[in-house]
Amino acid sequence: MTEMSEEESSVRSETGEGKTFYRIQFREEGQQFSASFPEPDLAAGNVVMVDTDHGLEPAEIVGRPSLTGCRGQVSRATFEISRLASDEEREKYSHLAEHEARAFSICRGLIEKHELSMQLVRVERFFNGSKMVFYFTADNRVDFRALVKDLVQEFRTRVEMRQVGVRHETKMIGGIGTCGRELCCSSFIKKFDSVSIKMAKEQDLPLNPAKISGVCNRLLCCLTYEYDTYKKQRKGMPRPGKRIVINNEHFRVKRQNPLQETILVENESGEEITLPRDQWKQYRHQKRKTTGRDRKKKKDRGNS
Repeated sequence: MTEMSEEESSVRSETGEGKTFYRIQFREEGQQFSASFPEPDLAAGNVVMVDTDHGLEPAEIVGRPSLTGCRGQVSRATFEISRLASDEEREKYSHLAEHEARAFSICRGLIEKHELSMQLVRVERFFNGSKMVFYFTADNRVDFRALVKDLVQEFRTRVEMRQVGVRHETKMIGGIGTCGRELCCSSFIKKFDSVSIKMAKEQDLPLNPAKISGVCNRLLCCLTYEYDTYKKQRKGMPRPGKRIVINNEHFRVKRQNPLQETILVENESGEEITLPRDQWKQYRHQKRKTTGRDRKKKKDRGNS
């Protein structure tokens, strides 16, 4: 039995549900999820039965989750633990990975037999044996009807072929990112958000595909983490290229530094100066001088 610290006990009581939160894993080296259970004494390594959308599935307790959230806020776990697994269920669970590895090998052989242009990524077998899901990637639509027929005949259960994109493939396979840590998608991300090149521009990141792309060759998911903060910080700051006036001095804005709340400007002498917020916040835009070309354009619009 593990002891809870006073802080953990406090967080547990503040959920309003009298439940303890755990980190669980359905497959070894798979993604970890949060799960709740009324009992506080589950230890790492315990096998439990978890409620899922297709019935009870076994999972292993990894530990306790990080204590996050606001005091008094009701927390919610991704899954609910139903009970501890029985001896028979633990024995069956210990061989589940072997069955999935065997199914993976058989399916890959059948793909080669049928000469299908698809790449098998993972096989998942429901604990009750009612269904097997085969995840694959492919550049185009694949006619896998003959493959499914052979798989059903081999495993005598329902078979689902599910095509996934490269981001989901990377999430399933896992790996290490350029930051040196486990990939966000395989460690904690549940749903992929839309990522655009605009997010990289907003954060002044180099627009080099090699530096802002992940191992899936798509834009890094972490570009979304600070995007809103940068947008908020840039709000009200004079934009690069604009000419501004501060205390009757004229400047041209060269760069914004949102996190420091400073701007780099060039004065009329060509000298670069960094201005803090308390200096640039009183700026006003410099009025653009009217040239002969501007007067001619205005005259032409009036005659048209």
